Amino acid sequence: MFSSNMTSSSLTRRDFHRLMLAAGVSCIASPEFLSGGSPGLPFTHPGILHSVADFERMRAAVRSDGQPIAAGFEKLREHPLSSATYVPHRFADEIGRNPSVIFGEFDWDASAAYQCALMAAITGEHPYAAVSRTIVDGWSESLQRVSGADAVLMAGLGPFKFVNAAEVLRYLGELNQQETTNCAAMLRRAILPTIIDFAPFANGNWDTAAVKTMLAIAVFCDDQVLFERALLYYLHGDGDGRLTHYIYENGQCQESGRDQQHTQLGLAHMGDACQIAWNQGWDLYGAEDDRLLRGFEYTAAYNLGDKVEFTPDVDRTGRYRHSVISPPSALRPVYEQILAHYHVRCGMPTQAVQRAVEKTRPEGSAHGADHTGFGTLLYARAANDPDPAPRTVPPAGLHAVVRGNAVELDWLQARAEASAVLERGGTHFAVPARSESYRDTHVASGRQYSYRLSAPTRTAITSAPVSIATSLPPGWTSGALGNPIIAGDVQFDGKVFTICAAGEGLMQAADEGHFVAAAPNVSRMKVRFITQVASQFAAFGLAYRSGFEVDVPSVALLIMPTGREDGRRGWHVRLMVRDSLGHATTLSDSPLTAPVVTYGRLMKSVWLRLECKGSLLQAAFSTDGSGWISVGQPPRVEQGRIGLIAVSGIPEVATSVRFELVSPVGLL
Repeated sequence: MFSSNMTSSSLTRRDFHRLMLAAGVSCIASPEFLSGGSPGLPFTHPGILHSVADFERMRAAVRSDGQPIAAGFEKLREHPLSSATYVPHRFADEIGRNPSVIFGEFDWDASAAYQCALMAAITGEHPYAAVSRTIVDGWSESLQRVSGADAVLMAGLGPFKFVNAAEVLRYLGELNQQETTNCAAMLRRAILPTIIDFAPFANGNWDTAAVKTMLAIAVFCDDQVLFERALLYYLHGDGDGRLTHYIYENGQCQESGRDQQHTQLGLAHMGDACQIAWNQGWDLYGAEDDRLLRGFEYTAAYNLGDKVEFTPDVDRTGRYRHSVISPPSALRPVYEQILAHYHVRCGMPTQAVQRAVEKTRPEGSAHGADHTGFGTLLYARAANDPDPAPRTVPPAGLHAVVRGNAVELDWLQARAEASAVLERGGTHFAVPARSESYRDTHVASGRQYSYRLSAPTRTAITSAPVSIATSLPPGWTSGALGNPIIAGDVQFDGKVFTICAAGEGLMQAADEGHFVAAAPNVSRMKVRFITQVASQFAAFGLAYRSGFEVDVPSVALLIMPTGREDGRRGWHVRLMVRDSLGHATTLSDSPLTAPVVTYGRLMKSVWLRLECKGSLLQAAFSTDGSGWISVGQPPRVEQGRIGLIAVSGIPEVATSVRFELVSPVGLL
């Protein structure tokens, strides 16, 4: 979806559309928002984890021996990677994890670059900046790619510190324009392609690492498209790293049953994402009624010895099931940031987090490049400490779904206490300050609408637009197959169908999933599956069925997984037929290989085609949209209709599958 040679900040309309789709939201870009940086809405610099006010606060406390910040500074100063004599490792063109390709060396360099940049910003001593600059320049010139089964983690951990180092150096005037350009180019060339689709196939800390690093790269590169993409995934994505998928209502986390170290890591990534958004003018901390705080409170309380409520769960991939909570473990240095925001800045109760801070203060380094550490220095504050003034920005992360006869919209509110204007075509709706949603009931069936938000005092500054159709195309119908525990749903934006479906499986004795049938006059359908899918048990594709009953005669051209002894899934394109007696037969089975499937994960798009030809159907697939592989010509089902079909393969969990409709076209 995002090729490794896409190094410019400018994205085409199609690129933007694809990026937003893979973030978990169906939307169509408008021309005003395709430059890679929204006109009139530049990012604040420095503005990733640290603002000018943050550096002034740290410097003042260190000069005056103000506690606890001064003690936190000693933790940073004493660390071996915070050394003005640090010698970088050999700069290389590749880094990788599982298998390791100078994995530790890059992470050490990234940590040293970040820590030395902090030392330079706080002390004003140039030798620290020189070390950091050597590391940033060297890796910016050399690095071309990230490899390995754990490539998302490789690209989401060390590079986060790396880009923060570059941001601090630019603030200090230690990176010139050419060096800044080189760094941005490397981030797009080597890091971004690895995290661009996040990691919905893995535990949530993979997703959250990708989210925060994408936000950091977006700020450094002044790329509003990427910033919106990361926000949308954090709030509405498919994988375990979505806020409401990682942290449940009671504060339990997706990895609470796995182990407490990974749970704290996933939460730390989310705290960093919220801090970046805060510095740029949006209150991501407050999303879903301060859900992040609930996760931290639950986790801190449990690891401090309190009893907590735990509900057995299964994650979005279907691979990780936990019946009991994992044993308590040591506290990671991740709590100061949360205390500073929710309690000191916002005055909210944070009993467990406060106890965790008291036990870990002053916070020291993290384990390797896992997260930043040194939270006492970076975040401890008094209630009257200055904060970056909230900018006048529109709400961000605009998201739309159709429910009943209305379009339901939600967004991330800006920090500034200001109303906004919601625009739909030439119609404008006033949105009160602090509101986070709107239900548009003044819509007609069969229409496509595009929405955007603007700040009323500066109407040229607008959010990214989102488009949605109020119904399926004329003559199209959809419905559940069988009786899935979770009801299915279909959204359409004029070209892309998003099917969210739970269920046991397809083309078995009794189907359980969801089917979207095209109009009876549609005899040919070609679609592109848009990566990625969270469930590693999902089956989806095209079908020709005589109805919605669970055992009707059918033909299905499916992308589906197969088990492997090493735990990695194999993905195949399979053509199957079910006769009038309910017996299913596989007519062809085509394994998908690299780069479409790597390390058992479905990573790239696949095109599917099903066409009526007389009394037969013609089935084919493609991995590039141009070269087609025929997989069979099964007989047509009487009175059948072509359509889209999907199932999660996990009865308790729904998964979203997206198809870009290549033909027929012009449906709305």
